[in-house]
Amino acid sequence: MEENLIREIIARGSRVDGRKFEEYREIKIERNLISNAEGSAKVCIGDTKVVAGVKLEPGAPFPDSPNEGVLMVNAEFLPLASEEFEPGPPREEAIELARVVDRVIRESKAIPLEELVIAKDLVWKVMIDLVVLDHNGNLIDASCLAAVAALKDAKIPKVELVENRPIVDREVIAGNVRLARLPVAVTVCKIGNTLFVDPNLKEEDALDARLTVGMFFENEKAKICALQKGGSRGFTPEEIEQALDLAIAKGKELLGFLS
Repeated sequence: MEENLIREIIARGSRVDGRKFEEYREIKIERNLISNAEGSAKVCIGDTKVVAGVKLEPGAPFPDSPNEGVLMVNAEFLPLASEEFEPGPPREEAIELARVVDRVIRESKAIPLEELVIAKDLVWKVMIDLVVLDHNGNLIDASCLAAVAALKDAKIPKVELVENRPIVDREVIAGNVRLARLPVAVTVCKIGNTLFVDPNLKEEDALDARLTVGMFFENEKAKICALQKGGSRGFTPEEIEQALDLAIAKGKELLGFLS
């Protein structure tokens, strides 16, 4: 019943909370919340709240990229964040969330991983943990924003090799994690023939399809680095073009919160 009501409201050219179709809810970012993390940030998009923490640990590189650091992203949905979330193994949504954020950061080449080599067969592992505190829709956009905001402030601790073993001194800062680019993700949703951004949870439950666009900007020109399709229905070629244009326009807005 509620899904049908949402669809009727959208079809009439309105949204439940009165926003325009191209309008995000209020966005807030708080940084450096977690004292024992190398970087952290909390992002609120309306009532959706996500915390990202960045931790660096020395470790072995991947065999196929021995001269690059390692990027890992994990997502956790707290049971208190939504009545839909339950304790136990990661939900499918949490796995998708982590993979999309990982792909946006990795494919944008935001982190020059070659700069994270410590010594032969030893690199920094950059681990990003995403924790969903409150879920009221649009977790991907919020999580990507939180991850990049946390990376932007992430410090590299001092490390020394003692008898070929890495000893980390987190009280001493050796440098910063350099970001070559600041990627963002914008999710465009479709209900009926209408496209819109930043769905709340009720809108997500009623949507036909969604397209998440990961991007970064060079000389104010958007470079798309990742796409993720969701929902049970599809987009026409014309709708995809409209969705990309809308995503890029909103991506420029999100970038402003990272500056």
